[in-house]
Amino acid sequence: MIRNTTKGAVRRAVTELSQFPKPGEKLHGFTLLRSKHVPELELTALHLKHDKTGAEHLHIAREDSNNVFSIGFKTNPPDDTGIPHILEHTTLCGSEKYPIRDPFFKMMPRTLSNFMNAFTASDHTFYPFATTNSQDFRNLMSVYMDATLRPLLKESDFTQEGWRIGPENPQALVANGADAKPEDRKLVFKGVVYNEMKGQMSDAGYLFYIRFQDHIFPDINNSGGDPQKITDLTYQQLKTFHAEHYHPSNAKVYTYGDMPLADHLKEIDAQLSAFDRIRGDPTIHRPIDLSSGPREVKLFGPVDPLVAPDKQFKTSVSWVLGETTNVVESFSLSLISALLIDGYGSPLYRGLIETGLGTDWTPNTGYDNSGRRGIFSIGLTGVQEEHVPKLKANLRELLQAVREKGFDRSKIDGYLHQMELGLKHKTANFGMSLLHRLKPKWFTGVDPFDSLAWNDTLAAFETEYARGGYLEGLLDKYMLNDNTLTFTMAPSATFGQELTQEEESRLNTKISEVVKSAGGEEQARQALEARELELLVEQGKSNTEDLSCLPSVHVSDIPRAKEPVVLRHESTDRAEIQWREAPTNGLTYFRAINALESLPDGLRSLIPLFTDSVMRLGTKDMPMEQLEDLIKLKTGGISVGYHSASKPTDFTQATEGLIITGMALDRHVPTMFELLRKVVVETNFDSPDAASQIRQLLQASADGVVNDIASSGHAYARRAAEAGLSWDSLLREQVSGLSQVKLITTLAHRPASDPLEDVISKLKQIQQFALAGKLRVSITCDSGSVSSNAKALSGFTSSLSSDSVVFPARQPPQFTRNIKSFYPLPYQVYYGALALPTVSYTSPQGAPLQMLSQLLTHKHLHHEIREKGGAYGGGAYSRALDGVFGFYSYRDPNPLNTIKIMTNAGRWAVDKQWSDRDLEDAKISVFQGVDAPRSVNEEGMSNFLYGITDEMKQKRREQLLDVTKDQVREAAQKFIVDGLSKNSERLVFLGEKRDWVDNSWSVNEMDINGVE
Repeated sequence: MIRNTTKGAVRRAVTELSQFPKPGEKLHGFTLLRSKHVPELELTALHLKHDKTGAEHLHIAREDSNNVFSIGFKTNPPDDTGIPHILEHTTLCGSEKYPIRDPFFKMMPRTLSNFMNAFTASDHTFYPFATTNSQDFRNLMSVYMDATLRPLLKESDFTQEGWRIGPENPQALVANGADAKPEDRKLVFKGVVYNEMKGQMSDAGYLFYIRFQDHIFPDINNSGGDPQKITDLTYQQLKTFHAEHYHPSNAKVYTYGDMPLADHLKEIDAQLSAFDRIRGDPTIHRPIDLSSGPREVKLFGPVDPLVAPDKQFKTSVSWVLGETTNVVESFSLSLISALLIDGYGSPLYRGLIETGLGTDWTPNTGYDNSGRRGIFSIGLTGVQEEHVPKLKANLRELLQAVREKGFDRSKIDGYLHQMELGLKHKTANFGMSLLHRLKPKWFTGVDPFDSLAWNDTLAAFETEYARGGYLEGLLDKYMLNDNTLTFTMAPSATFGQELTQEEESRLNTKISEVVKSAGGEEQARQALEARELELLVEQGKSNTEDLSCLPSVHVSDIPRAKEPVVLRHESTDRAEIQWREAPTNGLTYFRAINALESLPDGLRSLIPLFTDSVMRLGTKDMPMEQLEDLIKLKTGGISVGYHSASKPTDFTQATEGLIITGMALDRHVPTMFELLRKVVVETNFDSPDAASQIRQLLQASADGVVNDIASSGHAYARRAAEAGLSWDSLLREQVSGLSQVKLITTLAHRPASDPLEDVISKLKQIQQFALAGKLRVSITCDSGSVSSNAKALSGFTSSLSSDSVVFPARQPPQFTRNIKSFYPLPYQVYYGALALPTVSYTSPQGAPLQMLSQLLTHKHLHHEIREKGGAYGGGAYSRALDGVFGFYSYRDPNPLNTIKIMTNAGRWAVDKQWSDRDLEDAKISVFQGVDAPRSVNEEGMSNFLYGITDEMKQKRREQLLDVTKDQVREAAQKFIVDGLSKNSERLVFLGEKRDWVDNSWSVNEMDINGVE
């Protein structure tokens, strides 16, 4: 049925104001406060208030089928116990209408949503989802609102998700009883959030940022939770916090898309009207007052083993600025921040990083307008101890020089042009992006209508700018003074050891409290073990309970065929071209791949450095600053990168090459091509500054890479495991895995006197063939722009060398026989992966493997690895194109238990009597990704990038829909059980090396300090 129509009437645009109530009018328990049409964003915004409870509702009507819902609550944390974060987890563990364990995760395979999650911010918590299906929207809205407003909040959920003390390996207690080994009965802290935050605190970048926030914003405690404080939180405190904060009177609701507002309001009112109005939490915290003069704080943090020992300091200087409710001034300050620090030609990069004072920016660098008052910070990592005091003095000199010179209008225009293109670019997740943009400010009192009014803000900025000296005046007003906070984190070689000792001491204290209340040590142990075993029984119900109360969409809702993307192909002497003609709002999207056969390993591994260098060094006739200005003024961005792909018909074969991309307004396409040619072909690797600039790139990449791994360690583990299975996986590991990390950090540790001649020689080799030969090209644009774009493309390709490079033929790859590999890294928790080879994309056996990965994740591994094992995440995956099936765990406190679960998962799947509902859930879950909305620039890319034709996609679609339970069991037997029996697997774990890493493991040391 077509929405927003009446019989015989012409359908009105969903953004048409006349169809909505007028301000002051009521609809389904809500009063419309105001409305506004925003033509530049093609949307209409409506601000409503719930009459009974006072809940606010912002509805964004837009011609977009990817509809979004969010309910959020103001949750100022009273302390550092992480109560908002733990509450976010426990609300999703069961509610009055859905009284089952973990309805949130149980809903994941019963929805066609393309986004489902929950987030704890510094002072608010919100629960968003996105879906294109109207029934699915209603289902999820019901689950989300019941979960947040009427959660069961059982004590067992608090101990599972928050924290508890229990035996290290309770399964051993179940199996062996009193004969369990002492190490299995050892009492430890447990809990999903507790282990998640231990992992976060292993990230030195996060630690620096959160400790900085502690001092710039002392009124706002750590909402995520500090592990040292989490264990002070009680179950009663959690329930009280929910009652006071998760209430409609403290809520903000957001809906977006083309579904009718009236339908939303009717459903929401039915949920909210059961509550009476209370006083919400109106407190909006502010940062410290620095008007009395400078302050300095120095704390200690971990040593980074991949950074030079004498460059371990991190330090920043911060100013507290004006009210962010002044959206024009706030916009202007964000512009100043970009002008000061964005790009290699920016004055602060050149004055602070290029001069060698530091290697990269700290995580708090830039303008933060998420609070009621803005904060501007400039910080450096990789600083030598004696250089720490220089930051503030150098910074003042640089800001004063900028003030005297003034801001270049052309640079301002470059940033405004980027914002214009951002508005024109049609993304598939616009509604979710808008939520993330509006939400933080809405909770701190900034009017969301002001945040939406892009044209009004820009016009007001231009008015202020026209008066002269406007941006320079803001420098005078806020930054050219000494009202600063200098925050420094120094390295401590004993930091990790002290954390371990503190945890042990805290654990002993907590156990002593239990001993005292239980009447003795043995009674306390028995009580803690009994509680752990009770939790195991409770968790065991997860896979057997009746889920019929949960709503669901159905496989029958999934169309058997999808309308193919219309592509047109043509060939010229210099390029094979794929055209996608579609409405693009006046933008052209360009991609080109230069395929390279038999590329030597020594060159491939340096392609990431090459792609960084061409965006850094400049050319003989144009410095990088000038190139950056042109890129901002004339394009939406250009890039150079590495690309590889398995062949869809044979995953053991792969193609690789360089990929260049760009986006521009149609009229600027010739300039975009010239800029791409210039940065790739003309970058000057012979300049006197080349070696020092490349060294800075290497040091910036090496600095903080340990933190990057900590935030996605399971991805690194997966890449390392898969590298032993297929050609494409091996290639990708070389350019983006742990071997790339080791190469870059080794090069970064070369002495400053080293001219890097061997490296630069190879980079120049790459430059010679980067764009030589015949390219494969993809262009997405409006039909009216095809002719002009074809002409511009012809000029571009004819300006390049036609001589393809030919490398000596290489032997087939020799995959490592190390079945078990361990990488010692300084984390308090572990990241792991187990991978097995399977079949190619076009094989009919691939579809059952895809279903198996979903069944194992949702019906077994989430329950075993996360709920019972305490890891933050764990599951199975099937990479159809790469011929890989695997398992992973994330922020995992119990790797040995996880390895056992992974290796037994295949047998579990073979023996499991799958129900029709199980298979239905798996198919729905798979199609969340298959049918997720795509941005216009992504259409046709599976064909261009990976060679997957519409015929292949349609065949696989039918195979996925037709998978049977027997096929799933057969796949589990053949590829997992039999694969493990043949030693086909590769197992990789990252983390602290302990006794369990015995001689059966191949240990790959990552510490390269002192490398010559």
